[in-house]
Amino acid sequence: MAVLDRPSIDGLKASLRGELLQPGEPGYDAARVIYNKMIDRRPALIVRCADEADVISTVNYAREAKIASVSIRGGGHNVTGFAMNDGGLVIDLSRMRGIHVDPDTQTVRAEGGCTFGDLDHATHAFGYAVPAGVISTTGIGGLTLGGGIGNLTRAYGLSCDSLISADVVTADGKLVTASATKNPDLFWGLRGGGGNFGVVVSFEYRMHPVSTVVGGPVIYPVEKSREALRFYRDYMASAPDDMSAFFAFLIVPDVEAFPAPLRNQRVCAIVACYTGPMEKAEAVVKPLRQFGPPLLDAMGPIPLPALNSMFDFTLPIGELQNYWKADFVNEISDAAIEEHVKYGAQVPRAPSLMHIYPVNGAAGRVGKDDTAWAYRDANYVHIIAAIHPNPADNAQGKEWVRGYWEGLHPYSAGGAYVNFLMDEGQDRIKATYRDHYDRLASLKRTYDPTNLFHMNQNIPPA
Repeated sequence: MAVLDRPSIDGLKASLRGELLQPGEPGYDAARVIYNKMIDRRPALIVRCADEADVISTVNYAREAKIASVSIRGGGHNVTGFAMNDGGLVIDLSRMRGIHVDPDTQTVRAEGGCTFGDLDHATHAFGYAVPAGVISTTGIGGLTLGGGIGNLTRAYGLSCDSLISADVVTADGKLVTASATKNPDLFWGLRGGGGNFGVVVSFEYRMHPVSTVVGGPVIYPVEKSREALRFYRDYMASAPDDMSAFFAFLIVPDVEAFPAPLRNQRVCAIVACYTGPMEKAEAVVKPLRQFGPPLLDAMGPIPLPALNSMFDFTLPIGELQNYWKADFVNEISDAAIEEHVKYGAQVPRAPSLMHIYPVNGAAGRVGKDDTAWAYRDANYVHIIAAIHPNPADNAQGKEWVRGYWEGLHPYSAGGAYVNFLMDEGQDRIKATYRDHYDRLASLKRTYDPTNLFHMNQNIPPA
C-alpha cells in the first residue's frame, strides 16, 4: 500500500462535500461504531459521503493510492464487521438517506445509506411497503445485495426481487445504472451477490400494497418445543403465501411489555405476519392461538413498520457482542427437531436466539438462475446467534452456537444466507452460491478486476 501522504489526503478532503475523519479527530470514534461490538477496527480514513460525487472521488482516491482495505458502510449492520477495517479507508454512506416515493408508479428510490426503518417510514405514508427484514436498523444496502429476507418474503419475495434498478459506482470510478435493460449482467449479480461489484449509491424498488398487518409473537413453554416445532412445520406447509411466521428460541426480555412471570424465562415462540385480507385473518392465525395453549398471545392488527421495529430495543447498535452461524434448510426433519430441542432450551444469555425464517412462497417461485441468490428451492434458513453485552461471555456463547450448528448442519441444504455468514472461509462462500459462483467470479473480473472491493463475503475475480 502506498503511504497516505498529507497532500493527497488534503486533496481528497478538498474534493468532498461530506466529511473526512482520521484517528484522533472529533467524531472519528463515533463514526467507527458498528452493530457488532465484537469488532473494534481503526481505519486510517473514514469518508462520510454527502452524495454520489463524494463516492466517485473516494473510490478514485482509494484505487490510485492502492489502499489495501476499502470498506463500504451502509447501515453498519453486517455481523462480520466488513463496514470497518484496520488501517484502510471506509466509504461511509450513512448520511446519504434521501428517499423519493412515487405512488403513481408504485416505486421508491432510496439512497444507499438508508436503513430499512427509513424505507418503511417513507413508504408506509402511502400505504405501501418493500420486502425487507425484521430489525429496522438494518441498512438497505447489505440487506438487498445479500438477498433480503423478512416478514414479507413469502408474500412478495426477497428484497432483491423487488429491486428495479441500482446506481453503482464501480471500481474504475464510473457511475453506472444496473437494471433489466441496462447492464443486466451486473443487475443479476447485485441481486444476492453481496457488495462485490461496487458502491450502490441508490436503489429503486417496486412497492407493494401493505399497511396494517396481523402480527406479533405467540409464546409457548420451552418444555413444549418439540411439539411446537412439529406444529410450526406442519402449519407453515399449508399456510397461504400471505402468512409468514418465524420460529424462535429466546429469553423473554425483562421489560414491562411482558408479564412479570415470563420475564427472563427461556421460551419458544412463533412471530407472525399476515398480510392478506383482514376478514380472513382470524381463521389463518387461529391455529397459533389454539396450540399449546400459549403462555402469551400478542398477535393483533399492527402497522407494518411497528411490527418491523418491535424487537429493535433488544438489539441496540454497537452495544452487544455477536457470534452467528446459519444454514439453509429444505425441511425441518424430526431428527433436526431433536437437535433444536437439545440446544434451544440452553440459550445462554439474553438476547441470544435461534430463529427459523421461511424463504419460500413468492421467493421460491422466482427462477433459480434469475438472480445470484442460489437457494430458491430452500424452504427455510435458520440462524443461531450468541448475543450479549459482556466479552467474558463470548467463549460460552461460541460453544453453544457451534455445538448447535454442528448438530443441525447434517440436516441442512449446505450453504447459508450470505447476510448471516461470519468469516467462515471460501468453501462456505462457494457453498452459498452453488453453481452461480463461477458466473459471479466472471462478473467480478468485469467490474472489479483488482478486487478493490474485497471487504465482503468475497468472490475473487475469475
